[in-house]
Amino acid sequence: MNDVRITAGGAMEDESSRRFVDAWRRAGQGETFHERHLVFESWEALARILSGKRMELLRYIHRHNVTSVRALAKALNRDYSNVHADVQALANAGLLDSANGTLRADYDAIETRIAI
Repeated sequence: MNDVRITAGGAMEDESSRRFVDAWRRAGQGETFHERHLVFESWEALARILSGKRMELLRYIHRHNVTSVRALAKALNRDYSNVHADVQALANAGLLDSANGTLRADYDAIETRIAI
C-alpha cells in the first residue's frame, strides 16, 4: 500500500529527524520503500489545503484516469477556474502529481497526525 503521511503542528523538526533516522536504518538493512511525508505548521494550514471539495477532487483523480483540468472540472460539474486553483494548491502541497498532461493521486490512503 502506498500512503501519504501528514503531520500538522507539534515539533516538526523532531518528527522529521525521527523519520530520517528510521529511513536510514531501514535502507541500511537493505529494505526498499517509498514513503511520502508532508508537514504543515498547524491544523489551520492543513485545513486550508484539504477542504471538502479538494478531498472530493483527490478521490476522483485516484479512481479515474484524468487527462486535463478541464476534463476534471466537467466530470465534477465544477467551475474550471476553481478546479484549476484546487489542482494547483494540491500539487504545490505535494498531494497531486501532474506528469505528461495527466493528473495522478498515486496513493491509497492519507494518514494524518495532528499534534496538540
